Amino acid sequence: MRTVLVTGLGGAGRSTVAAATALASAASGSRTLLVSAEAVPGFPAAPEPTRVADDLDHARIDSGEHFRAELTELQKRASGVLDLLGAGRLDGEELTELPGSPQLALLHTLRRAAEGDWSGYDTLVVDLPPLAEALALLALPEQLRRYLRRLLPAERQAARALRPVLAQLAGVPMPAQWLY
Repeated sequence: MRTVLVTGLGGAGRSTVAAATALASAASGSRTLLVSAEAVPGFPAAPEPTRVADDLDHARIDSGEHFRAELTELQKRASGVLDLLGAGRLDGEELTELPGSPQLALLHTLRRAAEGDWSGYDTLVVDLPPLAEALALLALPEQLRRYLRRLLPAERQAARALRPVLAQLAGVPMPAQWLY
């Protein structure tokens, strides 16, 4: 899949350029998906791909819903540790989105596209935030990987591999593999 990232200065017409690029791609016969975090006039606001024109679909990222869904899923996956700590669960209705969640929702959407969740498309056009914010956002995954390599050196990675044995010896549940 060909991916086109559209960014620029705030107010410079990024969304308009992204929409025009997606329309041109679809007009040339390429099955195209336009993904945006902000409303695009004349396009539906659905979080899943919705038909706009022949060969063109649009998906708008709902960062609030994404935040609630991800935190609820995290609570489910970490239920053993949370139960061990005696922690209560938060309901989706009481969760409000935290700063940075729109950016994480956009990264998650890009990862979904890269992993083939939307494999029926030939072209993906992404309406990114303003340039400085977009560059920082796109650099974030590699920065986090670098930090984690420093925080979790080889000795801790070995402990991760021995997790099942440690759980038996300690007699308490150890964090699941996905948490590492």
